[in-house]
Amino acid sequence: MMGTQPARGMRDFLPDDVRRREYVVRIVREVYDRYGFEPLETPAVENIDTLVGRYGEEGNKLIFKILKRGEHEASGQADLALRYDLTVPLARVVAEHQAALPKFFKRYQIQPVWRAERPARGRFREFYQCDIDAIGSRSLMVEAEMCAAASDVLSRLGFRDFTIRLNHRALLAAMLRQAGIPESKHASVLVELDKLDKVGEGTVRTAVAELLGSVVPSDQIMALFLRLGALPADSSRNDKVLGEMRAFLGESGSAPVNELASLLQLTASTPAAGRVRLDPSLARGLSYYTGAIMEIAVPDLAGSLGGGGRYDNLIGTFLGRDIPACGFSLGLERILFVMEERKMFPDAVAGRNADVMVTLWNDGSQTDALALATSLRSAGVRVEVYPEADKLGKQFKYASSRGIPFVTVVGDDEKAAGTVSVKDLRSGTQETVLNADVADFVSKRLAL
Repeated sequence: MMGTQPARGMRDFLPDDVRRREYVVRIVREVYDRYGFEPLETPAVENIDTLVGRYGEEGNKLIFKILKRGEHEASGQADLALRYDLTVPLARVVAEHQAALPKFFKRYQIQPVWRAERPARGRFREFYQCDIDAIGSRSLMVEAEMCAAASDVLSRLGFRDFTIRLNHRALLAAMLRQAGIPESKHASVLVELDKLDKVGEGTVRTAVAELLGSVVPSDQIMALFLRLGALPADSSRNDKVLGEMRAFLGESGSAPVNELASLLQLTASTPAAGRVRLDPSLARGLSYYTGAIMEIAVPDLAGSLGGGGRYDNLIGTFLGRDIPACGFSLGLERILFVMEERKMFPDAVAGRNADVMVTLWNDGSQTDALALATSLRSAGVRVEVYPEADKLGKQFKYASSRGIPFVTVVGDDEKAAGTVSVKDLRSGTQETVLNADVADFVSKRLAL
């Protein structure tokens, strides 16, 4: 027998799954709209040259490549690829449509992306991202608004225990230089350091030591990260981290340290107030980041709910001149996963599919049943029509199993009198209502 499971790392979404996703997406859209972001969509498939080389060595390995088709199929070469993220396609769009876009272009994009990585708890090969990006300004106001919007979304969804980890790529580079790590090793060392909170000190220490060999000791940088990570998460923590960074780097790291200090001040007057935590070990694996980088952490989750940062050089690789840009991405699947585990969804989200079920008295009443359903739907009532002339008891039982609160019956007597019998399955009461009053009757009962 042929297997029926979806491809590994992919999922089927049943009705309740879709309702939960739509609930989260609706809130995300509402918040992003309030912050002045505009909607954008891009194709699922990009030219492979658009994607390769944008995400670092590890990212390149995770791109789903599409083999050439037709007479070129036997070559085994790829000319297209599935979208890896939403940021690189945005950079392409800005380069392609720059004349039609405003000076400060703010967009949101909620679409699936694909990565050929190993599936794990809360990690999939196909997943949705909810991105916001602001193009055209180097002001730290942009980063502050990113943190604020992400905090707004999570707070509206019911999250109370999240933090926004904050760092700066220039600060990381200064720290690595201060520790004597060669520039050629920075990218690979950062990839390993980014895993510190996910795989632990021992694994990262071993990986970094292997990368550097016996030429450069890694103890100094590891000791610093671990010491900073052990600082208590109180109101003075960020100031202590800034002090440690200034002491460790001196003038060589003053610019990024000052930027982080300014960004902390800006977020203090936004919904992100009290949520932002400086974390010098945060690296984020994508190679296109150039400035501040952010990541959302919640307890008991290996990984983050989202993240982002400044990438002032990425659009220039398409356009030939740099345009400042900053973005933040929420991982929809991660959010759904945590909300489901914590039972954070309102009861109504995964609730009934209809408010009323119209029963079928007999085969001769099909037209009347459809007419009643049409009348109810026109009044804004959600209606399911039972498709077969079955015993009323079975029809009632089916409606009850679906969580539908009301059923209607139009038998011979009701048809002759121009009425409809409406039964409330929650209370067991039944009333006879004129045809013209059914929608109003049901709507008022639903509101109780």
